[in-house]
Amino acid sequence: MRYAIVLERSPTSYGAYVPDLPGCVAAAKTREEALRLIRQAIEFHIEEMQAEGLPIPEPLSSAEYVEVAKV
Repeated sequence: MRYAIVLERSPTSYGAYVPDLPGCVAAAKTREEALRLIRQAIEFHIEEMQAEGLPIPEPLSSAEYVEVAKV
């Protein structure tokens, strides 16, 4: 499965979350580490849902960028 993730940069770190998997998050000092950790978090999250007999949400979210004129 291919899930959309959101990466957020702060002054000291990066956070990542998966809109289609509530509660699936990761944080790290670098973007690369955040991407690695969110991949692991997704795998673990799905494994735990399966172990609990919960349905696995289909990946429905997507992302686009929209350019706007600077005001």
